[in-house]
Amino acid sequence: MTLTTERHIRPCKRISFWRALTHAWAVRRDRQKLLRLDDAALKDIGITRSEALAEARRSFWDAPETWRS
Repeated sequence: MTLTTERHIRPCKRISFWRALTHAWAVRRDRQKLLRLDDAALKDIGITRSEALAEARRSFWDAPETWRS
């Protein structure tokens, strides 16, 4: 039997205040850009005007986990 002293430490999931603030601002900015798209551009990305409006109304902290970098 081999004895190992190596630990498996999971990386910390906490992010700094400034990184969180930058992320929140980017989410807000991207949702505002979504509002400025015309109907043809919305159709290209596969959403309707009402879906774009619903997304833009969401709070900046209400972003999917996949949006986090």
